[in-house]
Parts: sequence; C-alpha cells; structure tokens
Amino acid sequence: MAIELKSLNHSQLADLIVRAHARQEELVKERASKLRDKINALIKAEGFGLDEVFGRTGGRGKARGKVKPKFRNPADHTQTWSGRGKRPRWFHAALAAGKKEKDLLIG
Repeated sequence: MAIELKSLNHSQLADLIVRAHARQEELVKERASKLRDKINALIKAEGFGLDEVFGRTGGRGKARGKVKPKFRNPADHTQTWSGRGKRPRWFHAALAAGKKEKDLLIG
C-alpha cells in the first residue's frame, strides 16, 4: 500500500502522521503484551512466581516494611516516630525547646 505523499495537502499529511504514530504505539503495546505473556509462561513452566523471579513489584520504588518506633515524645508517650519520612511537629518542638535527638530516643 503506497501512499503518494506529494498529493496530500498539509492537513491530510498531518492527519496521516497522527494516525501513523497511533498505529506505531499500538504495535509497540501489542509486542510488549506478547513478550509479557511469553515471560509469564516461561516463569510458570519453570515453577516460579513472578515475585520470586523479579522481586516485589509495583508501588513507588522499593517496598518498605513497617519499622519499630525510634523516637518518643517526652510530653505524650503515645506519639512515636520511626525516624523515616517527615519529622513530626512534636519532634521539631522538642528540638526547639533544647532537647537533643538522643534525648528523644526510645531506650
């Protein structure tokens, strides 16, 4: 199927380009899907699961498990912090009040 490009006007050519890119994306997705199916079939044939071969997938970055609290609010012992993520307000307040990080550690 040959398309005579010189016979197309600007809008027809632009439409052809858009359709060609869309078709190209479809072909890539089809190939990727077929490859995924082949990989899954091979993994199953070998007696493994996807997680065993590639590790835990999905989510943002590595999956992190729950960790024990590392710091405790001296004013309210129910408030703890693992040391991961954003510092809680009580932690900032304790530091501003003159406490040191080691003073807030859970024994």
